[in-house]
Amino acid sequence: MKPIHVGALVLLGAIWGASFLFIRVAVHDFGPMPLMFMRVTLGGLVLLAYATFLRQTPDLGSRWRKFLIMGSLNAAIPFVLIAWSELTINASLAAIINSMTPLFTAVIAAFLGNEDLTWQKVSGVMLGIIGVSVLVGGSPMELNQEVIVAVLASVVAALFYGIGANYASRHFTGKHPLHTSIGQLLGASLILLIPAGATIPSATPSTAAIIAMLALVLVSTTFAYMLYFFLLNNVGPTRTVSVTFLVPVFGTIWGIIFLDETFNMSMLLGMAIILTSVGLVIGTRYRKAKVVEA
Repeated sequence: MKPIHVGALVLLGAIWGASFLFIRVAVHDFGPMPLMFMRVTLGGLVLLAYATFLRQTPDLGSRWRKFLIMGSLNAAIPFVLIAWSELTINASLAAIINSMTPLFTAVIAAFLGNEDLTWQKVSGVMLGIIGVSVLVGGSPMELNQEVIVAVLASVVAALFYGIGANYASRHFTGKHPLHTSIGQLLGASLILLIPAGATIPSATPSTAAIIAMLALVLVSTTFAYMLYFFLLNNVGPTRTVSVTFLVPVFGTIWGIIFLDETFNMSMLLGMAIILTSVGLVIGTRYRKAKVVEA
């Protein structure tokens, strides 16, 4: 990759890692449902304006049912689960757990018969489970029922990302990625409209929460998607997916710097185990794609 592509990849990892920071700051004031509703609605509208500016306005009406389904699986449900979990667990822990998404994606693809379930993928999944156990067990937070449920919510969010990725692969392969993203975000907006309206916070959010919400929408959603499209078009999906390794690293760094979150050697070991498991899965899943790209 050229230096500009490496820089864009690192920047994307930093921005997506920061999304966990922004959620942690904003979710207590806004609540999970309203915060994620604003994320998908404003993000979808900004991307729609961007596509219109490029004269690439998508046709959303012809596939609206599929956009609703994908918006639920790949945005509304996992976004809310992550936000809800961050009411209890810290941003770095949520970011690291979320890096398990490729594991679930590969397992579900094998279950659906789209890919082979190789020994490397099985080993990766087992390592991932061990990694989460080490990560949570080594966390300085008190390991109580509330923390365990929040961790499980983050794990289930990664599971839904895996389901959503397989759904998108089946129904949106070959479609314009910008159009698919717009449809997904606006579909999620419709799904969250009523739940968000029913849980609007009674108190006015703080200035810090509002700034974090705007950063989540404008930086970690709209700008991040534009970087993602740039990388897809210039270096292909195989290299772009390596951002998976950067997101938890940056999520942890931002949590330590800006939220004074504690990070110890046990958590580092857990993160290393999880990322190794992700490497096993990604290595088998994209080997053919790498040959084609070369």
